[in-house]
Amino acid sequence: MAEELDQTLSAVGPRLRELRRRRETTLADLSEETGISVSTLSRLESGDRRPSLELLLPLARAHGVTLDELVDAPPTGDPRIHLRPVTHHGMTMVPLTRRAGGIQAYKIVIPADGSRQEPDPQTHEGYEWLYVLNGRLRCVLGEHDLVLVPGEAAEIDTRLPHWFGAADDEAVEILSLFGRQGERAHLRARPTRRQSPREDAQDPGGDP
Repeated sequence: MAEELDQTLSAVGPRLRELRRRRETTLADLSEETGISVSTLSRLESGDRRPSLELLLPLARAHGVTLDELVDAPPTGDPRIHLRPVTHHGMTMVPLTRRAGGIQAYKIVIPADGSRQEPDPQTHEGYEWLYVLNGRLRCVLGEHDLVLVPGEAAEIDTRLPHWFGAADDEAVEILSLFGRQGERAHLRARPTRRQSPREDAQDPGGDP
């Protein structure tokens, strides 16, 4: 039992590091958010500090996960996915996937005051696909400054300077697919039906 506990606790550090990097948060930012010192956070992630409940509780809250997820507790047979929102740069992000690595899916809610924010384009590794559910999304990508409405989508190479926010005084809801290693969303379209030779003969003046 003691050996199993040690193995479980030793896996917490790498999981904490992965959660922090997934949120694109620095140790300093996480320290300010949780009240835990940078040195303690660094030692936790490296495995040099044994995790305790008083440390794990604020970290689980900051990363938007349960304690069970943080320590990789065995499943209890409940098939439901418990979505926990995360607030990041003023946006509320609800993770829709739970696997580590690969393409991650999120529902993002951007507050209505985005139209009063000055765009601050950033760059990082990855590729993102956005789909607007509600509201109007202002998307700045390089030299382009676009407004997307519900039903419209955009693909973003995040190595280019980019920023997005609310285009007016209405909150925006979007779906986001993000691949940190540059994975792109593969969209499959229905092929155009080719006319049969008989149909071609009946319509010789059709479009080329």
